[in-house]
Amino acid sequence: MSDQDRITKKQQAITLGTLAEELVAQWLIGQSWQIVQRRWYCRWGELDLVAHREMSCLAFVEVKARRCQNWDQGGLLAITPQKCNKLAQAAALFLADYPEFAALPCRFDVALVQYGAVCRSSSDAPIQSDGMPVPSVQLRQPVCVAGYQLLLYDYIEAAFEP
Repeated sequence: MSDQDRITKKQQAITLGTLAEELVAQWLIGQSWQIVQRRWYCRWGELDLVAHREMSCLAFVEVKARRCQNWDQGGLLAITPQKCNKLAQAAALFLADYPEFAALPCRFDVALVQYGAVCRSSSDAPIQSDGMPVPSVQLRQPVCVAGYQLLLYDYIEAAFEP
């Protein structure tokens, strides 16, 4: 594999990750959640999404995007004990940086997004002019976004305890 091929694959992975996170964010908004942060970085890694609902619960959402019929159960096997520890440490730093959320009950959710073959267009897939899905994203309903078919396959609330 050439260096250019590696760069192209990495760019595609970043694009798909961003699209998957946006898809999940739009779904959460449709479920009456407010997105507090997207791709929040710290020394322990990244929190994909941080969201709250009516200031009653704070969710740290790990988004996994995988091809349909992949080997690791849609990304679920990537949530190892080490990954859980890193997410918990990142969440602790987030709460230190944003003390207004520190009193809220917290949970760690996992969103599994599948992507399939590149699609050109779809008359039933709602998208905004910027290529992002509209807030009417539904669980297990595919949408075509920026040339990809994405599907929020599963959303696991309180997927693990730190």
